[in-house]
Amino acid sequence: MAAVLLAGCGSKPPTPDWQMEAHGALERHVKAYLRGDARVSAAEFERARRELASTGQPGLVARAELTRCALHVASLAFENCEGFERLRADSPAAERAYADYLAGRGTAAQAPLLPPQHRPIAAGPGPAALQAIDDPLARLVAAGVLLRSGRATPQVLALAVDTASAQGWRRPLLAWLGVQAQRAEQAGALDEAQRLRRRIALVAAERQP
Repeated sequence: MAAVLLAGCGSKPPTPDWQMEAHGALERHVKAYLRGDARVSAAEFERARRELASTGQPGLVARAELTRCALHVASLAFENCEGFERLRADSPAAERAYADYLAGRGTAAQAPLLPPQHRPIAAGPGPAALQAIDDPLARLVAAGVLLRSGRATPQVLALAVDTASAQGWRRPLLAWLGVQAQRAEQAGALDEAQRLRRRIALVAAERQP
């Protein structure tokens, strides 16, 4: 996602310092957020945002805010993307479409403006296209959009859990396991719910120092 944000970074030497600093900080922000390190994640995001803001280009800062919001969606932290909304009026149409998509209110008409891996999710039923997304983070973001828009099947939940588990991403793994456990409890599958709760406890314990 950081590479997409700063597409072309390093393509023509010399690369401006702000590009290198922002790119590195944003990558560290993504990694720290996914492993559940809130302090490092917040610090690295603010560092990246400062570098991008130094250009005076709202579109660059908007993309950084959307990167953060996409991580939240991947981890089922469904909150308003306030950082982007403050920049919406000065953001390109593609950024506005992606923000709507993350909020679960994207339309098929906006699909061509989205990153390629997300277009099938926005343009059609969605769940069937999830498996075809190769990038694990993009797959988790798309799964979060499906859940947020009320289109997540049990297969979507299972794929999201498997994706987060394979990458060792504690924060989204805990969130998706929690949804699975809640649905199992609601369905009266108490043995399955208990198994999932034990798995949650295992992952949560690994987050402690």
